[in-house]
Amino acid sequence: MDALNEQRIVTRERATQETQIRLTLNLDGEGAARLKTGIGFFDHMLTAFSRHGLFDLEVTVQGDLEVDGHHTVEDTGLVLGAAFREALGDKSGIQRFGSSYVPMDESLVLAVVDLSGRPYLAFEGFHFDVPMLGAFDVTLTHEFFRAFANECGCNLHLRALACGNAHHVIEAAFKATGRALREAVARDARIKGVLSTKGMLA
Repeated sequence: MDALNEQRIVTRERATQETQIRLTLNLDGEGAARLKTGIGFFDHMLTAFSRHGLFDLEVTVQGDLEVDGHHTVEDTGLVLGAAFREALGDKSGIQRFGSSYVPMDESLVLAVVDLSGRPYLAFEGFHFDVPMLGAFDVTLTHEFFRAFANECGCNLHLRALACGNAHHVIEAAFKATGRALREAVARDARIKGVLSTKGMLA
């Protein structure tokens, strides 16, 4: 089958004593999301990520929310990152790099991604005016993106260039990351093999 016509759809599961997660990702979707993580604000952020990345995403999580939301959010990041890595295969034909600025009222976030196979997260300039948004601890924003970058094997830079309302700046980060990844995973028929002088992205 022509690489440009291959479906990039993956289902991943993870079961521990802390969380049970089932996730399905379609890299070439339309931005449809069906989410049930048990944390309303987190569902809202993943919906924004999916919609602006044009990824179809289904996530069901049963987590130890009686403890707090940490395991649910971090483990979802791990599974989502692993799903991206699997769906990309050997990364033949993808653009590899992507970037996006997203404003949300007074807040502005830049996301830049390289699907290099080398996990790294830079998370800079974020300040939150409240500790919680509903049942979501705002410090888990960093934990989610760190887990995602590690399992995806991507270099992800997130920088809050203007930081105001916590809801706004976190939502801008999820939207910007979705848009940057949409660009990075896009396939270009002119790219033969992988976009690397090494001949591989791993």
